[in-house]
Amino acid sequence: MDPHGGPRPMTVYLDYQATTPLAPEAFDAMVPLLRDQFANPHSPHRLGRAVTAQVEIARAEILKLLPEGGRLLFTSGATEALNMAIQGAPPGGIVTIATEHAAVLDTVEAQGRAGRDITILPVGTDGLVDLDEAARAIRPGVALVAAMLVNNEIGVIQPIAELADLAHRAGALFLCDAVQGYGRVPIPDSCDMIAISAHKIHGPKGIGALWLRDGVTLTPIIHGGGQEGGLRSGTLSPALCAGFGAAARLMRERAETDSAHVESLWTAARALFSRWTLNGSADRRYHGNLNLRRAGVDGARLLSDCRNVAFSLGSACASGSGRPSHVLRALGLSDAEARGSVRIGFGRYTTLAELEDAAGIVNEAAERSAP
Repeated sequence: MDPHGGPRPMTVYLDYQATTPLAPEAFDAMVPLLRDQFANPHSPHRLGRAVTAQVEIARAEILKLLPEGGRLLFTSGATEALNMAIQGAPPGGIVTIATEHAAVLDTVEAQGRAGRDITILPVGTDGLVDLDEAARAIRPGVALVAAMLVNNEIGVIQPIAELADLAHRAGALFLCDAVQGYGRVPIPDSCDMIAISAHKIHGPKGIGALWLRDGVTLTPIIHGGGQEGGLRSGTLSPALCAGFGAAARLMRERAETDSAHVESLWTAARALFSRWTLNGSADRRYHGNLNLRRAGVDGARLLSDCRNVAFSLGSACASGSGRPSHVLRALGLSDAEARGSVRIGFGRYTTLAELEDAAGIVNEAAERSAP
């Protein structure tokens, strides 16, 4: 179903981890600020102040789904927010996890090349980090621990509260990549920094945010006019802020409805894809993410054979590399198993009929290649 009320699309969209359909309410919130209220939100005149008020309304809405006692800085997306947190953190070692998004892993590796001590923690076959191993790595001298709340490829939920506690015992800050979990999975209050993105919650692309606990200071990595508390210079887009705010409000207001809908789709999907093996923990995961593998299947060929179903082989930012997913390889899967895996993501605007149609198409194509 088209969320804007149009006819049912020819292609079934099942790639919610890559991006989500824009909510009509978010679109509507953006239009006046694109068309009529064009003033610079950093200008002191009346028109500028009116636009600034819209930005602050959006900021307040987004903060309602985050821990109390912090401030929100708008960014161009979660990648920028994560870079700000990692590059701007105090000097010292960094500990993170092998299944993190490239925005974390690549930034951490760059910090390692610049001389910082880096530790990449492995995960088990379920995709979860071992807390005993984490405790041995997170020791005095570590300045930052970074971990993803909900994994973007396999949907597993890491023990964020426990990792944050280990970080604090060692005197380190804790950074949570909450892009896939914001508005869906509770974010522990013990986080020091949280990165989020609008387009993963039915908001617009091109805007994200970094939440900082009160008292946390960073060194700016972008210099200029000193907007966003002196940490992120550059003129904000009031329209994108408004769209983000509207999307966050809907995530809060529709939380129970959306969760029940996802649970019903998860139950149906597990039955519809019963001949596939689930990648990652079956228990500690967000149920809008179904990462599956099947012996004899080539994911790239399957994707080509299922032109009327939009699904993924893993992270959208790395899917064109031709390399097996680093997340699936971290689980201990062979290259063949990783290449035979697919990610199916669904959410608010997915109907059961669409899921059933898509499963029929995917399973029929899989039968042809892996009888």
